Amino acid sequence: MASSDKVVITAALTGVAANRDQCKYIPYTPQEIADEALRAYNAGAAIVHIHGREYDGTPSWRVEIFREIMQEVRKRCPVIINFSTGAVGVDRDTRMGHIRELRPEIAALNMGTMNYAKYSQRRKSFVFSVVFQNPFDDIMFFLDTMKQNGVKPECECFDLGQAESIVPLMDMGLLESFQMSLIMGVVGGMRATARNLAHVSTVVPSGIAWQVIGLSQEQWLLIATALALGGNIRVGLEDNFYLSPGEMAEGNGPLVEKAARMARDVGREPATVEEARAILKLG
Repeated sequence: MASSDKVVITAALTGVAANRDQCKYIPYTPQEIADEALRAYNAGAAIVHIHGREYDGTPSWRVEIFREIMQEVRKRCPVIINFSTGAVGVDRDTRMGHIRELRPEIAALNMGTMNYAKYSQRRKSFVFSVVFQNPFDDIMFFLDTMKQNGVKPECECFDLGQAESIVPLMDMGLLESFQMSLIMGVVGGMRATARNLAHVSTVVPSGIAWQVIGLSQEQWLLIATALALGGNIRVGLEDNFYLSPGEMAEGNGPLVEKAARMARDVGREPATVEEARAILKLG
C-alpha cells in the first residue's frame, strides 16, 4: 500500500472543558488518561492529543501533571504524544512550561485570536463565549520555544485567515517542519461543512501534512470528506461524544474504531506509529 493510502489517526483523549456530567467516560487522572491512550492506540490511533487535568478534573498546567501523564502513557504503549498549549487567561510562559521540560514529539499551536463560543439554538443564547487570545507575538514565542526543544508544531487553524497566517511565519523561517489542523464547528470559526473543508485544504502548503478536527456529530461528515481529500483525521472525547445520534461512545477506543473502519471502507489504512512518524517527518 502506498504511503498516500495511509491515514494518521489522532485521538484527543480528554480536552479541557468537557466533564463527567456531560460524559461519564471523560478521563481525569494521569492513569485514566493513559488507559484511554492505550485503548485508542489498540484501536488504530498513532497519536494522542492530551490536555492536563488535576485529579478532580479541573484544567491543569502543572508540569508535574503532564510528566505523570507522559510516564503513564509510556508504560502502556509507544503512541506518539501531542500536548496542548491552548488556554484562556493563562500566561504564555505557563502554557509552555511542560513543552520546555518534557519535550513531547508534537505540541498544538493555536494560530490566531478569535471569538470562541458555543451556541444553543434551543435556548437562543450562547452556552459560553470567550475571546481566545493568540497574538502573533505569542505565536512566535511558542514557535521559538518549540524549535529550541525539538518539538514539532501542530498548527491549529479555526478559519481561513488563520491558515493563511502560516505564510509570513514560513517566510520568517519560524515555521519549517510542521503539520496543520483544520478545526471546524466552533462558533467564531469555520462552519463544519464539506464545502468549507474542501476549500481551506487547498491553502495548505505543498508537502505539509494536514488533518481535520470536527466538533460534535458533524465530525463524521468531515472525517469522510478528509479521507476522500487525502487528509489525516482526529477523533476523541475532546471533540465529540457520539458514534451516531443518541449513541454515546464508551470512551475513546470506539471513536477510533469507527474512524479506522471508515478509512478502510474507502481504501485507506490507519498508519502505524512508525508510518505516522515518516508521514509527519518526526525525528
